[in-house]
Amino acid sequence: MTIKQVDVPDIGGSEGAEVIELLVAVGDEVTVDQGLIVLESDKASMEIPSTVAGKVVELLVKEGEQLVEGAPIVKVEVDADSSEAAAEDSSETAAGDSSEAAAGKDEQPADEAGEATGESGQPEGSEASAGSVDDSETSRAADTAPAAKSGKEGDDTGEAAGAGDDAGAAQASGQPPKPSRATDSRPDKQTYAGPAVRKMAREFGVSLQGVQGTGSHGRILKEDLQAHVRDRLDPSTTATAAGGLPDLPEIDFAKFGAVEVSERSRLDKLTAVNMHRSWHSVPHVTQFDAADITALEEFRGSLKDEAARRGTKLSPLPFVLKACAVALKENPKLNSSLARGGEDLVTRQYYHIGVAVDTPAGLVVPVLRDVDKKSVWELAEEILYLAGRARERKLTPAEMQGGSFSISSLGNIGGSGFTPIVNTPEVGILGISRAEVRPVWDGAEFAPRTMLPLALSYDHRVVNGGDGGRFLTRMVELLKDIRHVIM
Repeated sequence: MTIKQVDVPDIGGSEGAEVIELLVAVGDEVTVDQGLIVLESDKASMEIPSTVAGKVVELLVKEGEQLVEGAPIVKVEVDADSSEAAAEDSSETAAGDSSEAAAGKDEQPADEAGEATGESGQPEGSEASAGSVDDSETSRAADTAPAAKSGKEGDDTGEAAGAGDDAGAAQASGQPPKPSRATDSRPDKQTYAGPAVRKMAREFGVSLQGVQGTGSHGRILKEDLQAHVRDRLDPSTTATAAGGLPDLPEIDFAKFGAVEVSERSRLDKLTAVNMHRSWHSVPHVTQFDAADITALEEFRGSLKDEAARRGTKLSPLPFVLKACAVALKENPKLNSSLARGGEDLVTRQYYHIGVAVDTPAGLVVPVLRDVDKKSVWELAEEILYLAGRARERKLTPAEMQGGSFSISSLGNIGGSGFTPIVNTPEVGILGISRAEVRPVWDGAEFAPRTMLPLALSYDHRVVNGGDGGRFLTRMVELLKDIRHVIM
């Protein structure tokens, strides 16, 4: 018998992820590709499969730990013959995955270079929250990765040591480290920050003592350090990180009556950070309209038997996606992003549209790729598949990256309208509310029509009122007569 160790594989660009569930225990028999643990990165949850078959003899992780690529997970007792075969298969698979990843990276356009989500949907965050994971989100994953493997204080060549000291201090005290304050007298090595943030702080010549952390348990993220430096350089924002507004006071709600306090999920907090950043950095404009989908609904109703035969559900969303792809082709500004600090405008030649999914853990935005090339039936099946994976917390970072536009639909929840927040670095997002039958004047009389409320929010640095109006008008035309989508 041979003991084999299973390590964390490449986790899609995330440099750190939290163990949120153990799927096996000591003594369990596992097979190749059977899930061992569930990791949650900035924008996605993913199962880590076993690369060997055998009996689990030791668990090397526990819930709540932060893991990076290469970290040990379990030790498995395997037959010598099967272990050699498994290792061979694993190496071949790893080589194939690496080749695919490299090819995918080469194909990335310039505006996506910093995106390899969440966002969490990642997923880029938005009202539809983060459809892809950009550099800042990957940095947050790096910041939350512990350096527990090292027990010594590190320098530039051994960055993990500082975080190891932090983790050790937190465990010894039994309390999570507190966020660093401007009045904190502790040295930098005792602040709660990852090795990447410490290195950046040294490069900037900034003391971490004055940086307010917004990560889990007050951990200082790269965004916190960047905002700290930016605020120091911009006199107009030196009052607070909230653009000169005073901080909201902390209130003891318990003194007014009974309360229940629960910690927000990591995904929920990351979505909040992304929303706040997008709202403050993007000048939002929202335009409203309503599409007459009476004929579309009649056509969709006639396809119920075929949908049942295909084993799928045909909602209005696949038709909206197809119409979006056509409208984006005709109005390319809505399918673009700013680059080089606003010096360049990158117009995408692909149509990857993110769709917001509400899950118990928070809002995520899986991305449907090449919407313009897929049929309505293909989109309907893909929506159900990705929504299911989102609710089961099994979306991978790759399934939430690369979005060029987003849709947030509240149709099955209710409401007559809302203003969605742009999912940066995208410049536009379409909000869909609940359809309802209204009396509409047809030139001779009022007739009952099924109207679908639409709300288009966009980044006014890129999209002006004319661009937004033309896009929304085209959407209304396409949804009124869906046959125009194939013209």
